[in-house]
Amino acid sequence: MTERRTIVVYTDYKSPYAYLAKDLAYDLERDFAVRLDWRPYILDIPLYLGSARVDASGAVLEEDRNAHQWRRVRYSYMDCRRQARKRGLTIRGTQKIWDSTLAGAGMLFAQRAGDAAFRRYHDAVFARFWRRGLDIENTAALAAILSDAGASAADFISGAALLKAEVEAISRSAEADGVFGVPTFVCDGDIYWGREHLPDIRERLSLR
Repeated sequence: MTERRTIVVYTDYKSPYAYLAKDLAYDLERDFAVRLDWRPYILDIPLYLGSARVDASGAVLEEDRNAHQWRRVRYSYMDCRRQARKRGLTIRGTQKIWDSTLAGAGMLFAQRAGDAAFRRYHDAVFARFWRRGLDIENTAALAAILSDAGASAADFISGAALLKAEVEAISRSAEADGVFGVPTFVCDGDIYWGREHLPDIRERLSLR
């Protein structure tokens, strides 16, 4: 039997680019003898794009963002929505900069409940968040998704603090290894940032 190689995938639920890469990454397991090791990497968006809060209509309520950063943010959402429409996905711009640490903790918890639970949780959190239908900072909301996925909501709630600390540790370790954004793929020790590099990864996998 061919031994499966491991590809590490760093992701963050508040990144539309990570959402667009999710299903394409799943396809690697379908098409090659690989295993995806999904890990949370929590983006510090205000560090490089500033921060802002808007109302439901998009009117700015408060901001700490310069004109260049606004142009980048607006283009990014426009581009992500353009790509999402091609695949029948919904991406609505967020109304604030979210802390996705708790959602990342839920991801770790779901993984430990099994592959099926992880996949159901992972898909649901991304889809609902980008439809503006999920508060990823709300423990009860995430616990409900975990319960629907077949994991223990009560155990997640009781262990959330430790899981959040683990997410932070994973993020800092990733940075020590050179990770700075999502989605990031690590294949045979080499780093690939962005879903546009998936064809390169596929080519690499096809050679062995």
